[in-house]
Amino acid sequence: MNQLLIAFPVVFLFLIICSTFSAAQSPAAAPALSVPLVPSGPTVVTAAPAPAGPTSLISILKKDGRFGVFIKLLQSTKVSDNIDSQLIDSSNGLTVFAPTDSAFSNLKTGTLNSFTDEQKTELVQFHVLPNYISPSQFQTTSNPLRTQAGGSPELLAMNITAVGNMVNITTGETNTSVANTIYDDNQLAVYEVGKVLLPRRFYEPLPPPPPSPPPPKKSAPKASPVYVAPVDSSTDKCLSKKAFHAMACVVLFLAVFP
Repeated sequence: MNQLLIAFPVVFLFLIICSTFSAAQSPAAAPALSVPLVPSGPTVVTAAPAPAGPTSLISILKKDGRFGVFIKLLQSTKVSDNIDSQLIDSSNGLTVFAPTDSAFSNLKTGTLNSFTDEQKTELVQFHVLPNYISPSQFQTTSNPLRTQAGGSPELLAMNITAVGNMVNITTGETNTSVANTIYDDNQLAVYEVGKVLLPRRFYEPLPPPPPSPPPPKKSAPKASPVYVAPVDSSTDKCLSKKAFHAMACVVLFLAVFP
């Protein structure tokens, strides 16, 4: 019995040593996989920003904040609507010379109010060129420039001279320069000008139109031909014979009765 009690601790110690050695030799257990408690939802894809809308001249000028009078003229004359439509439909682009509010305030008092509605429309159109001109193209632009006001090239045209970065504009009534490029996207160019561009047409009357050609003269009606009755040749012969016989009778009578 005493031998059994002595042997039991030895066996127990032996088992502990064996179990420790086995644990050291066994490979490490793989880490447990983490399982999300809440299932993930669908992947959210952020949409690309919407493309910018068509170019708006009014929006460009409002963003600058110095063109209130010019904006009112563009809207009241409906020229801004035409410009926006042309930018969509035409590939030639447009060039706009925009006078600031201070440029309008430098006009003589009452000048703008003295213009008729038709003249106001023409004034705004005079600040718009029907094609795109970049800053570098002012160096090679041919004069005179035709504006959207159209009309007489002498009274509704402008000339541009460029020396380096200096661009000068003359209209015959206004002499100013391009102060700054407000907007340029290779289709629309908007330039700030220091003065309102006044056309000569407002101060010099247009030459009178050439007289219309006289109406063609109507030719006199042809006279109706006069009817001439044909002459009967047999009647002429009869008369000639009677005259001959009468003449012969007279000669014979004079011979018998001298």
